Amino acid sequence: MAEADKNKTLRETDDEAIRLAKTLIATARHAALAVGPSGDGFPGVSRVQLSTDQDGTPVILISSLSPHMAALDRAPESALLIGEPGKGDPLAHPRITLRTVAARIARNTDDHGRIRRRHLARHPKAALYADFGDFAFFRLVIRSASLNGGFGKAYELTAADLALAGDIEGTAALEHGAVVHMNNDHADAIALYAQKLAGKKPGGWQLLTIDSEGMDLGDGDQRARIFYPQPLQRAADLRKVLKQMADMARAMEN
Repeated sequence: MAEADKNKTLRETDDEAIRLAKTLIATARHAALAVGPSGDGFPGVSRVQLSTDQDGTPVILISSLSPHMAALDRAPESALLIGEPGKGDPLAHPRITLRTVAARIARNTDDHGRIRRRHLARHPKAALYADFGDFAFFRLVIRSASLNGGFGKAYELTAADLALAGDIEGTAALEHGAVVHMNNDHADAIALYAQKLAGKKPGGWQLLTIDSEGMDLGDGDQRARIFYPQPLQRAADLRKVLKQMADMARAMEN
């Protein structure tokens, strides 16, 4: 396709497209990972568990017994296809392709501890094998992306478009304690977030992870992404923002 023709098919990237892209990444439980050619000269595609790091970077957990780990070690350039087909035509549902560079996370580091905790919050059964010696976490650092929001809704996004804003490091330091506290002491607020702010049905919703732009909730296999009114410029404002959002959700009950 000529460059001029390609540009005609693309929409100008706006806040709505960026939020859709971030939501697809944050709520995905799995993705299709494309890696470079193996010894037979053909590229490979595998289904992988997916989570995110504090800055929104996708994270995968894979075994050295899998061909895609060897492929990433040879050539870290990779791609992820994210998006769940729903009823009807699968091409009518949003999906995003991320062009990424894989970086293995060393064990016994702060990064590994944080990434492991966030991944197991989304995939608790992975605790059975996450610490096996042949398993490793990889951050898939985004270089660019193609978003298809449905028919006639195509966008090209940059890494900067998908990067989270606000106090990322400060929020990372508060995350674990805040998640435990909310789940133990404020289950009513979490239920309100899910039902009123995310439009989900009642269930056993829990807070899984938080970051500088929002929170991720889970109920079994279901996921919900809820953005704060504004990114946290100071992590210390998290408690105030969570209370404001709970008050807003309660007001929607009336």
